[in-house]
Amino acid sequence: MTEGPVERQRLDKWLWHARFGRTRTRSAEIVRSGHVRVNGARITDPGKGIKAGDVLTLAMPGRTLVIRVVAFAGKRGDSPTAQALYEPVAD
Repeated sequence: MTEGPVERQRLDKWLWHARFGRTRTRSAEIVRSGHVRVNGARITDPGKGIKAGDVLTLAMPGRTLVIRVVAFAGKRGDSPTAQALYEPVAD
């Protein structure tokens, strides 16, 4: 079976690849606790599929981030690779 480009990815896995959680388990906890919105809707299911162009609002300690998903990764990389997965959304 040939793998093509990834068009969707689990929310918890993407957050881990983008380095918003130190572990995939922690990324899932962030979602379950209601700290993530996808396109304005609060999501509590870590398995929710996201796609390029989705806007995520992340309620992080001391700040709120609004970012747009621009890419997916097959594995967790370094910080510059993680930062290439999203772009900030201007207020």
